[in-house]
Amino acid sequence: MSMFSSGMSLQADLSHLKNDFKLQDMVVSSPTTWLTYMTGIALSEIVYSIPALAVLVLLAHYYLVFDAFGVLEFVGVLLLMFFASMAVGYTLSTFSSDIVQSFAFTRLLSMLFSTIPPVYYPIAYIPLPYRYLAYLSPTTYAAEIAQNASGFQPTTTAMLALDWTILIAITIILFIIAARKARWREI
Repeated sequence: MSMFSSGMSLQADLSHLKNDFKLQDMVVSSPTTWLTYMTGIALSEIVYSIPALAVLVLLAHYYLVFDAFGVLEFVGVLLLMFFASMAVGYTLSTFSSDIVQSFAFTRLLSMLFSTIPPVYYPIAYIPLPYRYLAYLSPTTYAAEIAQNASGFQPTTTAMLALDWTILIAITIILFIIAARKARWREI
């Protein structure tokens, strides 16, 4: 959830830089591509998140059991969630006209993607008819992968493969949407 929130906060930062400082106007007039611009701003979000990530890594070291593959799996799912939320945040920032509007979208989406899906608890805790709603969120698939990697909630190999496939597909689709629908030059 921390990585998803970091990617979504990209929306508010980009909106602020675009609307208040007119930075995006300068970047658009340069040979910089939207992907380079978004990547640079996203790296700043990661740097800003380092204290929270350090605490989470420390807690994971003491309370979770990872093997080498589990660590790679966990890092991979964190990066995929960051990339997916980064694409959503970037796309929405190009449409927002006010920083207050961006903050509202960021908080609303972060709340929706962290409370309905089983980010803080196993999906088995959601009653079956409502469980399908949780699967509408990419954070559900990321949570299942992370919970399996840590040994908290083991899952079948088939379900794990499905989770990875869906999460990778969602991330790719969100980047395609960002590339095609975001207003990069039409400001």
